[in-house]
Amino acid sequence: MPKPADHARVTHPLALALAVPLLSLSGVTGGGALHAQNAVVQHFAVQNVGNGNLQQPNAAPHNIEPQHIADPVTSGRTIAALPDQTSTIRLSNRDVNHVVCLGGEIEDVKFSAEKAIAVEKAGSDAWIKFLVKEIDDAGQVTRSYVTQPSEFFVSCNGAIYALYAEPSQIPAQTVTLAPGKAQRARANDDLLGPLVEEERAVSITLAMLQDRIPASFSSVAPRAGALALAALPGARIIESRRVEIEGAGLSASEYRVEVAADTTLDERAFLDHIFGARIFAVSADHLALKAGEPGRVIVVRREAGQ
Repeated sequence: MPKPADHARVTHPLALALAVPLLSLSGVTGGGALHAQNAVVQHFAVQNVGNGNLQQPNAAPHNIEPQHIADPVTSGRTIAALPDQTSTIRLSNRDVNHVVCLGGEIEDVKFSAEKAIAVEKAGSDAWIKFLVKEIDDAGQVTRSYVTQPSEFFVSCNGAIYALYAEPSQIPAQTVTLAPGKAQRARANDDLLGPLVEEERAVSITLAMLQDRIPASFSSVAPRAGALALAALPGARIIESRRVEIEGAGLSASEYRVEVAADTTLDERAFLDHIFGARIFAVSADHLALKAGEPGRVIVVRREAGQ
């Protein structure tokens, strides 16, 4: 049983006038239940956040398919492509290339039928093979490989992916069709739409503290350099990661806090404008910091217009 000082709490600016935290999260790292103080949220459990599964009070779980978003670059034999733009890629002109729709199924693949190409699809997978032309001249077989680029228009998860493929003498390639902004927004609405605002803050906070961030959250480069907080003189505060939750109008950051002497954190200190203009909630993984022992603080913000 953790001590009260070790509880991670979500602090809401509105609750400061009442001089009480809005929510107290007990046993966050163990995925325990949350208990509200002067709030409407009670026994709100969050499970399997990394797989896109959230639970809301007194309701059945709301699920979406797990997704794994890759960067739109070539990595070894794997290439990632995004929708609503043309991706120029290199495919093997001798082996079978694999196309994978992340989080959905491939509905159709359009290409020039007169070209020497064979395409098959099943579920979330499709296979592309550039046909090899063989010429038998008196028993001497000559193989001719396709070098002319081709365009493919793949319908995946409700979006169109335009692939400009250059056949090359390389090993078989795997092309992953990663969700775009519209798909991520729909997935985030499925995850967070049924929840009230306080529950959204709790879900996002737990996802970051437990390192189970849904793939529909977009990673953003964290701010470079250390931040100086007047309420914590001498503390070293670094933004270690930042995510944007498209469709929900929220963003969140994780800060690494190091102190030179034993310190008890006050989460209200992190409502400072240096952490954002529209802070919605603040939570620390533990309040009692020992010298040289880093702590983690999660700040959830509303985006402009929300």
